[in-house]
Amino acid sequence: MLKRPATRKLPETMFTGDAWADVIHRGQEPSKARANAVHFAPGARTAWHSHGLGQTLCIVEGLALVPSRGGKILEGHPGDVIWTPPGEEHRHGAAPDHFMTHIALWETDDVDWLDHVTDTEYAGPRTRDLS
Repeated sequence: MLKRPATRKLPETMFTGDAWADVIHRGQEPSKARANAVHFAPGARTAWHSHGLGQTLCIVEGLALVPSRGGKILEGHPGDVIWTPPGEEHRHGAAPDHFMTHIALWETDDVDWLDHVTDTEYAGPRTRDLS
């Protein structure tokens, strides 16, 4: 059995607010599979970013806000699964009044980190339409 690394606070260069990650799985070469449990304080969120092979988010607890750049803000609840396609600029984090944990799944270290989400972008209208 592999020893899992300790919980780590995520950097301000890629996150606004307080967020922490626990590594669940990091594939051994040649695998590039990754899985992290990510814990967000109320209002915490990632910067805009994209994944070369896409990303799947499984909402575990709390209330998640997950939009693609220029799109509607998806409101994710526990049990919801949200997919972002390869190269799609998106962000994810907690609603302003809820903690949130999700399992993030992706297949490569090819993540392009972009600009931080403005307060105006963060506070936009939400939808529950996850289709």
